[in-house]
Amino acid sequence: MSEQPAGVILAIVTQQTAGVGGGAPIFFVRDEAEQQKVAGYLARILDANVHDLENGSLILVKH
Repeated sequence: MSEQPAGVILAIVTQQTAGVGGGAPIFFVRDEAEQQKVAGYLARILDANVHDLENGSLILVKH
């Protein structure tokens, strides 16, 4: 298993369908409850931290 470098955005979980792009996988959700659930699962699976950008998007970062 390869290690990810520190400070890398591993995933984005967002309620927005427009204005989101980039080099990380994006998970689109319907509401905040689903967003928290998906982000929590991904954080445990990826061993990552969740950060709220306060714009409807959460990012998962490996520190």
